[in-house]
Order: sequence, then C-alpha cells, then structure tokens
Amino acid sequence: MKKAYATTNAPGAIGPYSQAIQAGNTVFVSGQLPIDPATGAFAGEDIQSQTRQSLTNIKNILASQGVSMDQVVRVGVFLKDMNMFGDMNAVYGEFFADPYPARAAVEVARLPKDALVEIEAIAVTE
Repeated sequence: MKKAYATTNAPGAIGPYSQAIQAGNTVFVSGQLPIDPATGAFAGEDIQSQTRQSLTNIKNILASQGVSMDQVVRVGVFLKDMNMFGDMNAVYGEFFADPYPARAAVEVARLPKDALVEIEAIAVTE
C-alpha cells in the first residue's frame, strides 16, 4: 500500500509525482527545490536561503502527516556547485540533531529552474 503526502505548506508537484509517498513505515520525500509555497518563487538567490527553504519544505511535508525531522534517516543533497558545500552544510546542521541521518551530497550539471540546491529525504514512521 502506498499513501501520498500532500500539503499546501510546500510547493505542489510540478510533474507526475507526489510530494512524498509512504510505503509501510518508510516515507520517501521527493526532491525539494527552494521554492517558497506562498510566493512560488525561490526563497533567495544564495545557497543558505535556498537550503533553508528546501529543508523547510521537507519539514512541512513530513509534518503534514505527523512525521518529524528526527525521523529522517537519509538525505540526498544535489548542489549546483560543490564550492557551496560549506554554506549549505551550516544551514543543514540547523535542521538535524545527533544521530544525524546518512547523507550523500553531489554536484550536478543543472537543477530544475536553475536552483542552487535540491534536497530529498527518507524518513521512518516507527
């Protein structure tokens, strides 16, 4: 059984996918661009504000079904430029506590809407 998550507190899907899908006790959050759902625009032009918005979107999607960031077990971070890693990492640390989720961070050639970052997450509900 699959259960789709949907909230207006994060940007709506811009294609044929769900904001998140729960299968069993695992929640897969789709990659979140740094779009402010209130404006439909990027939260800012710098990596810090874009990282904060992407993670806030993930937090809001999870919270819509009573799941917290403490339940995130893995994160994937896609960066336009790996030179932005330190600034992204500083903001990332504001959203997670020890024990931290497993994580991968990679530089990619291009992201949708020319974002600086896109972040995906996997959480468990139990």
